[in-house]
Amino acid sequence: MQSIKEQALELHLAYIKEYHQLIIEEATHTKMEYGKFLSILLEKEIESRRANGVKHRLKAAKFPYMRYLEDFDRNKYDMRFFKKFDELETLHFIKNKEKIILVGTPGAGKTHYAIALGVKACMLGKSVMFTSAPNLIIEIKEAMSLSHFNAYKRKFEKFDLIIIDEVGFVSFDKEGCEILFNLLSNRNDKGAIIITTNLSFERWNEVFNDPVLTGAIVDRLAHKAHILDISREDSHRFEETVAWLKTKE
Repeated sequence: MQSIKEQALELHLAYIKEYHQLIIEEATHTKMEYGKFLSILLEKEIESRRANGVKHRLKAAKFPYMRYLEDFDRNKYDMRFFKKFDELETLHFIKNKEKIILVGTPGAGKTHYAIALGVKACMLGKSVMFTSAPNLIIEIKEAMSLSHFNAYKRKFEKFDLIIIDEVGFVSFDKEGCEILFNLLSNRNDKGAIIITTNLSFERWNEVFNDPVLTGAIVDRLAHKAHILDISREDSHRFEETVAWLKTKE
């Protein structure tokens, strides 16, 4: 007959394989009922798997650092954002495959908030990919050079949430713009996206260098999007952004 360790190994019960003896000793010492012993053993295995799943998803997301919603200081922002923060932190936008555009000057907290939403998503079982816009273009071009672009697109589409950071810090060449447009268009309505940018939409032509392509990208991203300009030093920028979007309707 196989030992408990061997049986647990065959059944891929990692926690039971490593710690069953401790639970047995506790059960013997406390004269634990068989049913309770089995329930505790299985519950520990479930907890271990959940923890390992979170750890795996956080690693796969490739966050540059960890940030949490509990550490995000809402008091630095205008109170008109509080209701929207509450809404976004339910993560319903992921289920609804919506987009979030976080606009703000450097230091406004947009990357912190984006990562914090991504971390919460990982903890709740969602798959997340974090990348900066410049790195995304590099990865796509490398995939194209190796004839792996279709595989990359499929990978890009399978995540529950994609976070693209720093749109606006570096301008793209024509090929990069077209690639990004293609990627975003294919993902549209297939999964949630968070984008952080230091530029309001009317300045995105500085990044994409093509008014027609810029307009098309903005149209794709603004559809089903939550748009927040959280630049703290200028309380009028949010209203300006909303007004500009209305001119495009």
